[in-house]
Amino acid sequence: MPLNSLLNTIRRAARTTPAMLLTASLPVTITLVAHGVEAQTRGGILNMVVTPEPTTLVNLATTATSVMQVSAKVTEGLLDYDLDLQPRPLLATSWDVSGNGRTYTFHLRHGVKWHDGQPFTSADVAWSLQTLRKLHPRARSTFGSVTDIATPDAYTVVLHLAHPAPYLIKAFSASETPIVPKHIYENTDPLTNPANNAPIGTGAFRFVKWVRGSYIEYARNDDYWDPTKPRLDRIIVKVIGDAAARSIALEDGSVDIGGETPVPLSDLGRIQADPRLGLETRGYAFETGVVRIEFNLDNPYLKNLPVRQAIAAAVDRNVIRNVIYYGYANPTSSPIISRPYADASPSPYPYDLKRANALLDAVGYPRLANGSRFALEVDPFPGNDAYSRICAYLRVSLERIGITLTVRNQDLPAYLKRIYTDRDFDMSVHGMSNLFDPSVGVARLYTSTNFRPGVPFTNGSHYSNPDVDRLFQQAAAEPDEARRKQEFLDIQRIIERDLPDITLASPQYVTVYNRRLHDHTVSPDGTASSFADAWLQR
Repeated sequence: MPLNSLLNTIRRAARTTPAMLLTASLPVTITLVAHGVEAQTRGGILNMVVTPEPTTLVNLATTATSVMQVSAKVTEGLLDYDLDLQPRPLLATSWDVSGNGRTYTFHLRHGVKWHDGQPFTSADVAWSLQTLRKLHPRARSTFGSVTDIATPDAYTVVLHLAHPAPYLIKAFSASETPIVPKHIYENTDPLTNPANNAPIGTGAFRFVKWVRGSYIEYARNDDYWDPTKPRLDRIIVKVIGDAAARSIALEDGSVDIGGETPVPLSDLGRIQADPRLGLETRGYAFETGVVRIEFNLDNPYLKNLPVRQAIAAAVDRNVIRNVIYYGYANPTSSPIISRPYADASPSPYPYDLKRANALLDAVGYPRLANGSRFALEVDPFPGNDAYSRICAYLRVSLERIGITLTVRNQDLPAYLKRIYTDRDFDMSVHGMSNLFDPSVGVARLYTSTNFRPGVPFTNGSHYSNPDVDRLFQQAAAEPDEARRKQEFLDIQRIIERDLPDITLASPQYVTVYNRRLHDHTVSPDGTASSFADAWLQR
């Protein structure tokens, strides 16, 4: 029974039962033991862990997971979503979509203020959307059909589309489309604005300070537009680089929650047996995706399809699932895993070392005296133990076909610069989410217009195929689900044939939390949500 209903039942009974009258008059911080329901309490400090350390605190121009984990604590989106991906009011109290799907009208919440006291208006929304379209890795695809953003008054925003975009209503969460203050960013370079590292938002928590290499502190926004929230006094986001240390912090209670599988997978069994801790697999609907090896197609070896085919045939996905992920992953060769669009066909390049060696022989790369044909380098995404372990496996596996592989490790800023700005890489191992629709989460990785040097998590391979570009464009506007499914299937089969990357598996992410923390996973954003609803049992 919901808490409010339970309290009402108690109060009704108290009218005739004197003994209950005392109970009904107590504050709502009581514990309702008889019904097994914990009453919500107000106050307390939530300690959260994140890794790697964010490069910025606002996800205006990045989709880095660690940035998304913190940004929504301060910034908000027009909408929120429940765990079934159904939209809920946030900065917009209501919305209308025209019958032809080409006009979206948002009615904004009145009386909302930025943390510096300035009023929130439609001008902020319009500026944010226009800026996201220029800077955000996915917004160019997300809002590709938007031709005009109108603000007929201070509390109305109207999006006009060139064609319907069936997925668009799911694109307005804070983690995907943050609304930032126009008066702070206007007439500045949004990429270097100081507010990126000391954010000003409309959210439930205010930014306090960022002690680099240690922690980020947020405090309750006492002027929040919802006077019942937040329930916490403060959030401390701790930066703990070592995976074993994160396990210890969760087990000794110095950290209350960590998302994105914050501990070594080998520790999950022990943690699951701890009665003080819980595991949560919900809250990743927007983030569910794949782990992949992305090739730099400008590399003189990797530009040759037979070389990429040989590498694909040298990778055993069952090893990835069982050894690297301890079973917490599903092997797949397709870049799309979201239903109903995923291609369940087996990889056209199954594990076959004999075939891999024959391909390299045939393409003209014989083994030298030392047994090596040529050398490559691979860069794992930092902060995730699984990516480094995959690279260690690749080093051994590729040695069997005569490719000498060197694993390079670096911090997040250096990694992003190397892969997406300098393009000084051969192969990269990282995860990429499908998001709420392949037109957004997957198209950014393969369409030629999303080869955008300097913009992270876009088409880093420099892949270009006119058929893929055309099919993604068609699928983004296709109202017929059967046709849309076929277009996505065609895309997957072309990509699997062309091999700009190798999809390895779809991991199952886990949130580890202290059981005294409640209502921490109430949306598909999981720990990347605002935590406005979260509360600590004390």
